[in-house]
Amino acid sequence: MQKTALIAIFLSFFCLVNLAWGEMDVQETTRLAKSGDAEAQYFLGLKYDQGQGVPQNYAEAVKWFRKAAEQGLADAQFALGLKYGKGQGVPKNYTEAMKWYRKAADQGDANAQYNLGIMYYNGEGTPKNFINSYVWLSVASAKGNEKAKKYIEIISPEMTPQQVAQAQNEAAELWKRINKSKK
Repeated sequence: MQKTALIAIFLSFFCLVNLAWGEMDVQETTRLAKSGDAEAQYFLGLKYDQGQGVPQNYAEAVKWFRKAAEQGLADAQFALGLKYGKGQGVPKNYTEAMKWYRKAADQGDANAQYNLGIMYYNGEGTPKNFINSYVWLSVASAKGNEKAKKYIEIISPEMTPQQVAQAQNEAAELWKRINKSKK
């Protein structure tokens, strides 16, 4: 019983310390974000998006994601694309979602590449285009995105052999371009 009480006291203290660290973390992240640090802006956006140490506020999350995205941070570009795709903190706008996914995808973000592939497949923010869908899903798949592999299997039967060959060639070129720019 005494051991249980000690564990409870320790856990309570540990939780209080973590809560205080979380508050300091938000304050320091905010300070860095306001000074223009793109990663801090992105992390502050995540905190508002998830309500960690601050009240959940999608509009505030979008504000910070945008600041970091405009500085070229791929994670923030992807996050901003998600907000536009879901209509959280901004009006739903698939064209804007595609714009931000494309910026992140061009930097090698496999989740953005996957989302672009799905948007081309569904015709969200763009006319439906199986070749473009296959291209982006192939690149995402090559980066290890398992969901992309499954969607390629769904799309392929809807395409002619010539379309599949064209998409494979375009995917190979895109892969080279993306990976060349990362060196």
